[in-house]
Amino acid sequence: MNTLAVCNMVREKLPKRVCLIIPEASFLLDARVFMTLGILKIAAVLEKAGLQVDMIDLSGIRNFTEVIRDYVRMKTDVIHFGLTSTTPQLPTVKSIIGQIRALRPEARIILGGPHVTLVSAAFKREQRLGLNGRAISAMKGLESLADTLVAGDGEIAVFRALEADAPKIVDADELNSSMFLTNSILTELPFPARHLVDVGSYHYTIDGVKALSIIAQLGCPFACGFCGGRESNMLRKIRTRTTENIVAEMVHMYKTSGCLGFMFYDDELNVNPNIVALMSAITDAQRNLGVEWRLRGFVKSQLFTDEQASVMYRAGFRWILVGFESGSEDILTAINKKSTRAQNSRCMEIAKRHGLKVKALMSMGHPGETLETVRASKEWLLEVRPDDFDMSIITCYPGTPYYDQAIRAPQFGDNIWVYTYPPTGARLYQVAVDYEEVADYYKGDPNGGYKAYVFSDTLSADDLVRERNELEASVRNSLGISFNQSAAAVSYEHSMGQTGCFPENILKQSSV
Repeated sequence: MNTLAVCNMVREKLPKRVCLIIPEASFLLDARVFMTLGILKIAAVLEKAGLQVDMIDLSGIRNFTEVIRDYVRMKTDVIHFGLTSTTPQLPTVKSIIGQIRALRPEARIILGGPHVTLVSAAFKREQRLGLNGRAISAMKGLESLADTLVAGDGEIAVFRALEADAPKIVDADELNSSMFLTNSILTELPFPARHLVDVGSYHYTIDGVKALSIIAQLGCPFACGFCGGRESNMLRKIRTRTTENIVAEMVHMYKTSGCLGFMFYDDELNVNPNIVALMSAITDAQRNLGVEWRLRGFVKSQLFTDEQASVMYRAGFRWILVGFESGSEDILTAINKKSTRAQNSRCMEIAKRHGLKVKALMSMGHPGETLETVRASKEWLLEVRPDDFDMSIITCYPGTPYYDQAIRAPQFGDNIWVYTYPPTGARLYQVAVDYEEVADYYKGDPNGGYKAYVFSDTLSADDLVRERNELEASVRNSLGISFNQSAAAVSYEHSMGQTGCFPENILKQSSV
């Protein structure tokens, strides 16, 4: 059953107007790089169903609470509010909801997005196993925030969430749910409602040309221990659109915004078995339009082939990003990465052979991390010489095996949990973080602003920060890779006073 058919069945139960909110992301150096496509897909579906959508984009807005207060005071006819949230955005979301509740007690709040989905998956796992862990507490916290939570795919689930008798949790993260997106439904859905945000205020470029992000497929089948959603069907099950549909969206984006660059935000482009056909079709589209595009995206190292590299270059890729994570075989095993150091090196060789630059995505703070494993990563980077790299310290999010499968470590106090990789016994200790209150665990900055909330048997949190900083500096110096200072913090301040007019980069309304 398609989305319009679902909507027609419940049309009389739906409000005529909905306000959707993209929360501010203060933990990012620049929040106006990639727009939030998930909630823009929700907006597009609602518009197609005939609802009017107000979209408040708070990305980079420092005084976001003032924006919310102004909107709620002005738009007295709006009582349905939908928000999305990643885990680091949760403190901001909590503040936004508090502002809405204070001014409009009758408001109905719907909360969805990655954090709800991750917590829901972890919560259901604990229920199945009869555990009383952190996820149960996290779910209770979310339930106190919103009238209705949406876990999993939101494009169809949002209609149920908007009904007056909606349950506390609308679970679209089950494979047998009619709300779980299939390949055919994913292809049928309208493109994200990018017209509801100020596209011009987003400023990502690829090789000097204006670029926008696109999601061509959903899901990643691998089970890396640090990765969110390994218990979530939405995030594990691969769903792909047709090649024709993906190319049609790219052509639409080019014609409506003039962008010549496309950042594919799929987990791993080359888990799509049709990647060669897709790249060939993208090449043909450029030829038909008489343009040349630049593309960038993620690939899985052990699946990367010469054929893929060749067609990707012809399609416009000059950079790829690869989550290698570590140069240590022991850590790759403890991560459950399903790739080896040799396969990772081979991936680098293939890319270089076909003129593709590589950004190596690396991390430390994994189970069994030692000075020797950190040095193995350093040695590997110096050996394969990527064109750029990131080195992050792991955070244990809800929905990751590191978080979901951890147990208390009483020898370190009540606030420390430990994850053990079963086949080897490698351990990772983690400080329990109140994600509703704290966001400073998220990454850091190149000037030493990292903060670790994990430690191993031999490396303390301070050790990890020190080793991360030393590796970052020494490898960049040896390879001649400068720190990326172009991403200096960019933020906006909304000040509308009593004028009754929002700047274009904050509020847009559908014309439905």
